[in-house]
Amino acid sequence: MKNRKTQIIELTLKHIQEKGYLSFSYDDLAKELGVTKASIHYHYEKKGDLGIAVCDRLQEGLEKSLLEIEQAAMKLEDKPLEFILRRVKHIGHNGICPLSALQGDFNFLPNSMQERIQELSQMEIDFIVKLLDEAKKEGALHPSKNSHELAILLISSTKGALQYRRVLGDEFFSSVLEQMKTALKN
Repeated sequence: MKNRKTQIIELTLKHIQEKGYLSFSYDDLAKELGVTKASIHYHYEKKGDLGIAVCDRLQEGLEKSLLEIEQAAMKLEDKPLEFILRRVKHIGHNGICPLSALQGDFNFLPNSMQERIQELSQMEIDFIVKLLDEAKKEGALHPSKNSHELAILLISSTKGALQYRRVLGDEFFSSVLEQMKTALKN
């Protein structure tokens, strides 16, 4: 059985992906978990504290995904896209990236959360740049490609495609995925 803190974080992530960080309360979490609001406050005094814990969980997920991809036996040129696809797999069919959802609420979040979201946003890009640079170094990606610009294109295309997938369906996401594959090959 999962401990209460893990349950709270997982439920919070679900709410963030479905409705955004600003659209739920501790009362909502307590009702869904079948506990008192005081129980939520016991673990996370303020909502900002819970937000930081969610950011910590997102960082763990990013770092774990990068490590798995780095150790995976696959072509170097496939690793950047595989990193993205593994992150998408954790989101679920009708969800959006929780980091994107937090970015959408960014201006209304406590400063401590804003700083963590900025760090995570940069970390996500840096991880993709790292994978692209490794592919370039081994000759698996054209040397004239700017890894940072390509990483930004890949990540923003993915996140936008996830939003559009909610409205237009899986074919839209698949089409964007094919375009990203093409961008990596040229």
